[in-house]
Amino acid sequence: MESPPAPFVPPAPRPRTNPPSTLEMMRIVYRNPLELWGEPSYNEPWISIDNTIGGPLVIANDPGLIRHVLVDNAKNYKMARVRQKILRPILRDGLLTAEGAVWRRSRKAMAPVFTPRHIAGFAKPMLERTRIFAERYEDTTAPVDVSRDMTLLTFDILADTLFSGEIAGEPGSFAKQVDRLFETMGRVDPLDLLGAPDWLPRLTRLLGRNSLTFFRRIVADTMAMRKAKMANGNEVSEDFLTLLLRAEGPDGLTREEIEDNIITFIGAGHETTARALGWTIYCLAEAPWEREKVEAEIDAVLGGVSDPVNWLDAMPFTRAAFEEALRLYPPAPSLNREAIQEDRYEDLTIVRGAQVLVMPWTVHRHRALWDSPEAFMPSRFYPGNRDKLDRYQYLPFGAGPRVCIGATFAMQEAVIALAVLLSRFRFDTLPETNPWPVQKLTTQPQGGLPMRVTRR
Repeated sequence: MESPPAPFVPPAPRPRTNPPSTLEMMRIVYRNPLELWGEPSYNEPWISIDNTIGGPLVIANDPGLIRHVLVDNAKNYKMARVRQKILRPILRDGLLTAEGAVWRRSRKAMAPVFTPRHIAGFAKPMLERTRIFAERYEDTTAPVDVSRDMTLLTFDILADTLFSGEIAGEPGSFAKQVDRLFETMGRVDPLDLLGAPDWLPRLTRLLGRNSLTFFRRIVADTMAMRKAKMANGNEVSEDFLTLLLRAEGPDGLTREEIEDNIITFIGAGHETTARALGWTIYCLAEAPWEREKVEAEIDAVLGGVSDPVNWLDAMPFTRAAFEEALRLYPPAPSLNREAIQEDRYEDLTIVRGAQVLVMPWTVHRHRALWDSPEAFMPSRFYPGNRDKLDRYQYLPFGAGPRVCIGATFAMQEAVIALAVLLSRFRFDTLPETNPWPVQKLTTQPQGGLPMRVTRR
C-alpha cells in the first residue's frame, strides 16, 4: 500500500536562535516583523521582558492567557501605542482603531449588516461577482499574479455586496494604491519604536501620503454620490453605505467617523480575505493530493446544491483548506494590547503600561499547541478535529469584544470564491513562484503569486 505523501511545508521564516541587537531589531521590524521571533516564541506559553525599546513587553502564546487579555479582563487592555501609530494615520476612528464610546457607536451602527440573515443574502451576489471575474481566465495563456487577482476579486465582491456597486474610482488603480499604502504606511516606523514625538516626520507616512489622499478622495466621492441619491428621493439600496449614512447625527456617528469606517472596510475589509484566498490557492497547488479532495468535493456539491448560501456547510474540505491557510498565514499576524493597570495571570505579573503581544503568527505555529505546525494539513479542521482545538489557539479573526465583525462574511465569501474558481480552473505554480511571507499590516506574499491557470 502506497504511503501518503509528506505534508507540504510552505515558506516561512525560521525561528531565530540568537536575539538581535537593537539596531538589527529595528531593521527587521521595519523590513518584516515575522522574521524577528526566536525559538522561545514558538515554544514557551509566554515571554516577559522588562527592558525593551518600547518598555515592558509580554508575548502571550498560552490560550488561557490570551483569553484573559482579550476576553475575561479585556477592560484592562487598550490598543497598543505602536499599533495605533501605524493604523490611526490611515483609519483614524474606523472600527479597527477606535476605542471607547466611538468604537461602541460604530460597532452598534454596523451590526445589522452582519447578522446571519443579511450575510446569507450576500451569497448570490458573491457567486455572481466571482463567476463574472472568472471569465478573465477562459483564454489566459500567460501567467497571472493570483495575489493581485484575489485583491481585485474581493474588491468586486465588497463593492457589490456592501456598497451595491457604487464605489467611486477604478478597481485596477485601487489595487495598486492598496499595495502602495501597505508598502509604506503599513510598516512599523523606527521612530515609533523609539518613542519619538509625534511632531517629528515619519518617512513611512510621507511616502504613503499620496495613496492615503487617493483613498480619502474615493470615500468622499462615494459618500457624495449616495447622499445625492438620497437627497433627491431616489431609491437607494439599504446596504452598508446607506446604513452608515443614516446613522449620522447627534446620537449616532459623525461624518468623519462614517468616512473612517468606510475607509476601514474598503481598505482593510477586502484585503484580509484576498490574502488568505491567495495563500490557499498557492498551498493547494503545492499539495495536489489535498487539491484533489477539494476539487472532488466542489464538483459533487455544485452538482447537487444550487443555493450558494448552503455551500459553507456543504464543503468541509474546502473550508478546511481555507482555515489551514488562515492558520499558516493569518491576515492579521499580531494583536497588540497595552495594560491600563497592573494585572496577574497565574504566576505572571503584567505591569501597568506593558505591551502585550498576542500573535496569531506564533500561536498558530506554536509547538505545544499543534502537531507539525509548519506543515499545510487541512485535516486539522475537518469535522470532528476542528472541535478539539482550543478557541484561543486559533485566532484568524481575533477574539473577545473586538472579534472581527465580518468573520462570517469572509468565510462565506472565501468558500464561494474557491468553489467557483476551482470548479473551472486549475492553478499551478511556476519556477518563479517563490513567495515569502512579509508583514505589512497583513501577511503578504513578497514577489506575488505568479501561477499558470488552465481549464479543468
